[in-house]
Amino acid sequence: MKIIQDTGKSFDLEKFLSLPLVAHLSTVKDDSPRHSPVWFYWLENKIWIIGTASDTFPERIRRNEKCAIGIVDINPQPGLFLHAGFRGTATVKPFDKNIANGLLSRYLGTEIEKWDPRFKDLDDDNVLICFTPETVVVRDQSYLVP
Repeated sequence: MKIIQDTGKSFDLEKFLSLPLVAHLSTVKDDSPRHSPVWFYWLENKIWIIGTASDTFPERIRRNEKCAIGIVDINPQPGLFLHAGFRGTATVKPFDKNIANGLLSRYLGTEIEKWDPRFKDLDDDNVLICFTPETVVVRDQSYLVP
């Protein structure tokens, strides 16, 4: 994965990707862009995303593996604005409960019995998206607050 830091300010990508932020998955259908906000899990230089039976992005990825992912951490009070923009390819993989639970525990905590019922006991009706980045643009676009 090539990391592009084309501005004077950057940040620790590994630390950033350990935060429970929302990723924005961009895919293509019939030459038209689509956007899906998703939870993600950074593991071994890949981004993992859960796809449910009602999600449409797994089918788009099966048809066209090229996609992009944007992740932003913003806090207006101190002027924090961090952005990582990934370009690469994704594949649809069979559901793996260990990867899914690792992903969900980032957002819901480690006590599975306390999770919202929608996220408990996910099964093979779901899939995993494995995104392999080719490049990532890492930019600290933070600003001074008056």
